[in-house]
Amino acid sequence: MQKETNKLATKPIASLLWSLGLSMILSMVLQAVYNIVDTAFVINMGESGFNGNLALTYAFPIQLLIIAIGVGTGVGINAVLSRSLGEGNRKKASDTVGNGIFLGVCIYAVFLLFGSFGARGFISFQANGDAEVIEMGTQYLSICCCSFGGIGFTIFERFLQATGKTAYSAISQIAGAAANVILDYVFIYPCKMGVAGAAWATVIGQILSLLVAMAFHYFTNREIKNTVASMKPNGKLIGEIYAIGWSAAIMQGLLSVMMLGTNLILGTDENAPLLQGSFGIYYKIMQFSLFALFGVSNTVITVLSFNYGMRDRRRSEDCVKQGMVMSLTVALFITIVFEFFAEPLAALFALAGGEANENVMQSVVYAIRIGAIGYAFMGLSVGAQGGFQALRHSVQPLVLAFLRLVAFVFPLVYLFTLTNRPELYVWISFPVAEFLTAAVALVMLKRTCRKDILSMKETVN
Repeated sequence: MQKETNKLATKPIASLLWSLGLSMILSMVLQAVYNIVDTAFVINMGESGFNGNLALTYAFPIQLLIIAIGVGTGVGINAVLSRSLGEGNRKKASDTVGNGIFLGVCIYAVFLLFGSFGARGFISFQANGDAEVIEMGTQYLSICCCSFGGIGFTIFERFLQATGKTAYSAISQIAGAAANVILDYVFIYPCKMGVAGAAWATVIGQILSLLVAMAFHYFTNREIKNTVASMKPNGKLIGEIYAIGWSAAIMQGLLSVMMLGTNLILGTDENAPLLQGSFGIYYKIMQFSLFALFGVSNTVITVLSFNYGMRDRRRSEDCVKQGMVMSLTVALFITIVFEFFAEPLAALFALAGGEANENVMQSVVYAIRIGAIGYAFMGLSVGAQGGFQALRHSVQPLVLAFLRLVAFVFPLVYLFTLTNRPELYVWISFPVAEFLTAAVALVMLKRTCRKDILSMKETVN
């Protein structure tokens, strides 16, 4: 095997997780930059900024769904590719890459059709008849759905991560995120393109990330043979990818369900525009934490899948333990940062001034400070989900996602909208849901490790 692959089998687990994980965390966090930067620029456009933020909030569930299907597919690709390399099966590794590209093309085609024919109906469903918001949201969502860069980058990023080249995936993400920031400013302000400018900035940034990732893959992943023949659909291999990745796709897709459902619940309140606008901003800010933890989870999937494929009990057990420690550490660090910098973060969305934006900013401050209390518990849950996925379990991570995003959140959000100050109290729903889910996650993870890892025969390196 190549040197890059060998370190997955020989380097101490703790240092391996951190050396790979920091790049993955950075790469995942930068995915959140696209949406948060778009929102910050749009809400500060002036008189139309408040409605522009609502439009982006209504479009966000579909953007989350695109990410969800891409990530779910990528998780399956990552696990199968890492395991194939760990087992020394180069033919299967090559076919996994080819079929991954084929799946990416299929996913893109589906969302392109939705953007062309379904965007207006989806925005109208949430917008309570506001014509300006509907028009802005339709325009933004239609453009974003025409981007092949989002799905494409997610696929090629996993090719790099599965071979331990996480720094390259981070560089690719940085290139796109930087372009997105610059183009957001240019398109929205000097060019006065409004929400369409924000959408085109996102599309161009994603395509740039894809092109850079493709270059790194084809020039550095020498252990993988890339052929046109490997792109021929292989039903058995695709089934194996989704046997692992389907739960991750649904798990991530539940983020979209939660966003849409919470929007609709908040829409029943007399202060619906304020609550929905604040929630949209908070959830995009919160994604910095969530996506950072996904970076940890992806690292655990890569390292644990490889060593579990080698049937190395000691390293597999150590990977689960160190992965949970790493996830908790990252979550606590982000909690401290968010608690200290809640007001400056929220202030980014009130630079244009105005009473509406000031009210949104104050509500977002409450949301950040209260929501951050649950990040440590979220770290435990997301870390456990990565362990389950690497050990080829699909039901457990899906159950945890359903609990933290639907079963606990929706009833709590509804109850808090009935209080006299929902703009303050509704945010309590999220840390409570995280705490309850983490308790369930720890019990499930302990049972799974006892069955799958501790039952293996001890290996000697």
